[in-house]
Amino acid sequence: MPAANSEGKGKENFYGRRKGRPLRAGRKQLMKNLLPALSVPMEAPDINPQSLFDSGTREIWVEIGFGNGEHLAWQAAHNPDVGLIGCEPFINGVSVLLSHVEEQALKNVRIHADDARPLLDRLPDASLTRAFVLFPDPWPKKRHAYRRFVGPENLDRLARVLAPGAILRVASDHPGYVVWALRHLQAHPSFDWLAERADDWRIRPDDWPPTRYEEKALAGVPVYLTYQRV
Repeated sequence: MPAANSEGKGKENFYGRRKGRPLRAGRKQLMKNLLPALSVPMEAPDINPQSLFDSGTREIWVEIGFGNGEHLAWQAAHNPDVGLIGCEPFINGVSVLLSHVEEQALKNVRIHADDARPLLDRLPDASLTRAFVLFPDPWPKKRHAYRRFVGPENLDRLARVLAPGAILRVASDHPGYVVWALRHLQAHPSFDWLAERADDWRIRPDDWPPTRYEEKALAGVPVYLTYQRV
């Protein structure tokens, strides 16, 4: 998962895994044959996200760190008129999402198999209507907390590309990350927490399918945060 900032060192560093176990033959073929067709072209300094999808696409959503892609694939299947851009530098996860895309014949998925920040910086203002940051790396050690994605610089990025009224969903099962995310989101002037009662952050909404990571509940009880772009 990309860092929240670059510690003032100029070019932003990336922290996190890019590769895991060797890919099986079928997934290697998907990476070779299908990924190029779905990849977001990053050569230009500006990207029109609508141009990546069919003309009937009414909205563009982005998922930052999609893991194995279960959530992104579910959203794509249930919202065929929405274009979904998934960002994930871990190629094993990318290969799993490609399997979902092929098996379900999903036509509304595009992939940026790298750090999300360069992509966000190329998108136009107010070009997205929903963003997901679900169960990101919690970076639990205090000295690594600056690496967390939900922080001032990345919230500024999201505020710029999210249209007024757009939704930002953040989830974590790590208590320290939840406190961190709430502190920074509550302090940011562009985001308004939509929770009105405890169940709004304790219970996963019906249109928010679980991921494999979430079902393992590795660190604790999941918390679901829904914010709106002011």
